[in-house]
Amino acid sequence: MALFGKKDKKPAANLSGKSRLDIKVKKDGAEYTFLLEGRLDTITSPDLEAKINEATGDASKLILDFAKLDYISSAGLRVLLGATQAMDGKGDMVVRNPTQPVREVFDLTGFSNLFNIE
Repeated sequence: MALFGKKDKKPAANLSGKSRLDIKVKKDGAEYTFLLEGRLDTITSPDLEAKINEATGDASKLILDFAKLDYISSAGLRVLLGATQAMDGKGDMVVRNPTQPVREVFDLTGFSNLFNIE
C-alpha cells in the first residue's frame, strides 16, 4: 500500500499538465554552462538537445548544472550521452551539482562512471 498510496511532495508537471524544464545558457568564450531547472524527460529533452547541438559547434567545454533539476528520465540520459559523443575530441563535458534524485539515477544506471561529476 505504501508504494501506491505515496504522493510526491513536488508536482511532476505544471498547471497545463506538461513537463517543465527551464534552460538558461551562459557563454564564456568557448565554454557553455547550461543551468537546468525542472524535469528532463521525454517531453523536455528535445529542447535541451537542440540547445546543446547549437553550442557544440564551437564549444570546448560544456557544463551542465543540475542544482535545480528535480528529475531525469532515460530520454534525458540519452541527450547526455549524445552531448558526450559530440564533445569527444573537442573538449570536456562536466555535470555539476546533481540533486539527490538525479544522482541516484546516475548511480543506478552506471552513468556516474561515464561523466565527470562535480
